[in-house]
Formats: sequence, C-alpha cells, structure tokens
Amino acid sequence: MRLADKVTIITGAGGGMGRTAARMFAAEGARVVCVDVSDEMAESVAAEVTAAGGQATAVAADVSQDDQARKMVDHAIATYGRVDALYNNAGIMPAADHSVIDTDVETWDKVMAVNVRGVYLGCKYAIPKMVEQGSGSIINVASFVAILGCSVPQDAYTASKGAVLALTRSLAVQFAPHGVRSNSISPGPIETPLLLDWLVKDEDAKQLRLARNPTGRFGKPEEIVHVAVYLASDESRWTNGSNLVIDGGITVNYF
Repeated sequence: MRLADKVTIITGAGGGMGRTAARMFAAEGARVVCVDVSDEMAESVAAEVTAAGGQATAVAADVSQDDQARKMVDHAIATYGRVDALYNNAGIMPAADHSVIDTDVETWDKVMAVNVRGVYLGCKYAIPKMVEQGSGSIINVASFVAILGCSVPQDAYTASKGAVLALTRSLAVQFAPHGVRSNSISPGPIETPLLLDWLVKDEDAKQLRLARNPTGRFGKPEEIVHVAVYLASDESRWTNGSNLVIDGGITVNYF
C-alpha cells in the first residue's frame, strides 16, 4: 500500500472532495483523521472508512479557530502518535462572493478566515510535529482561479487561493531542510455536490463553463485525490514547492 501506516489529517472531510479523500487514503493504508466543522459529518466519514476496513478517527473542528486547529493536531498525536500528512482541503465559496465592488466585508472576511487562516493554523500546529519526526507532507488545495482571471468573478475566493499558493511556496523553502515538503493542488471545476447543485439550477452557467474546457466535462473528486495520494506518499519525496494544476486543460485554453 502506498500510504501504509501514514497518519493523514484531512480537513473538510465531510464534503464531497474530503469524503472521497478519506476513503481513498484509507484504502492505501493511511490512518485518517477526519476533520469537519460538523461533528456529525466527521463521525459519519470515519464510520464509513472503518466499515470498509480502514483506520479512521473523527474530530469536529473549525479550522479557522486557533484552539480548534490545535485540537485536531493534538487529537491526531494522541490517537496515532504522529502526523505524516496534512491535507488542507477545507474551503468555502459563498454565493455572496462576487466582484470586489459588490462583495460585502463579512463575506470577504469569512472566506479569508476559512480558506487562508485555516491553512495557516493547520500548518502552524502540524509542521512542528513533522519537524520533530524529520518528515512530513503539507498538501494545500488552491484553485485554477488563482492563476487566471475570470469574467464571472468570485474575488474573495480567488484572492484566498492566491494566498494559499504564496504560502505554500514559502513553507516549501522554510521546512524542506527539516524533511517537510509543501505542495499545492489547483483543481479546475469538480463535480462536488455544491457545484452540481448550483449548475443544475443554471444550465447557461453550466454550458459556459463546459465550453471553456477542452475535455468537455468537469473533473471528478477522485481525479484530484489521486494527486493528493501521490503527494502524501514517498513517491513524491523530491516534489516540493510545486503547484499541480489538474483542470482538464482549462487554464491553457485561449479562444
């Protein structure tokens, strides 16, 4: 197994991408710490993993809160004794997030709190444990919108993911000498329940986005998680400071 006995913290584990990640990481032998803001969601994912024969534990935590981010790392150490990978998957994309000229400050701050502060806090508490071990992998979820502009903007989300890219590079330089690698994944549009619910209601928006992707389809959660499994595994031991864009080619399409 590619992740045999590696302890992985997955934030946002109750959502579409996070739930897929928990199952796939466990199937590769990882011991998974399922983190979600909802205790019920965290417990249900962990139960799903263990029912399939994997190892998992659940912890409810709001990753944007200092004490709760510390709690999730402490829980991983108390349960499994180490942290080998931190998969910063938790993120939000509120419907009220538009252009800077019509996005309210409350929405902006909420997005930044979860998408940026949440990554910062997870790293703040997980990286020292990894440094003590002499090894570890930070996997941050950014987005393709962080590297190109959009005529239908979500500026808070876009700015937050740009911050994740910049932070990942800084972490890669600081901590690789201590055995801790840091990389990011920038997915294109993925078939999560949140996206599909929005696009089912707006066929024009769906077709507009599909027309811009050379593959003619949205990505599937497992197509992103496969990359995360690689980054958590020893196969990626010389991969550091990279941003892996997995988007079906949308960012290279000019017309």
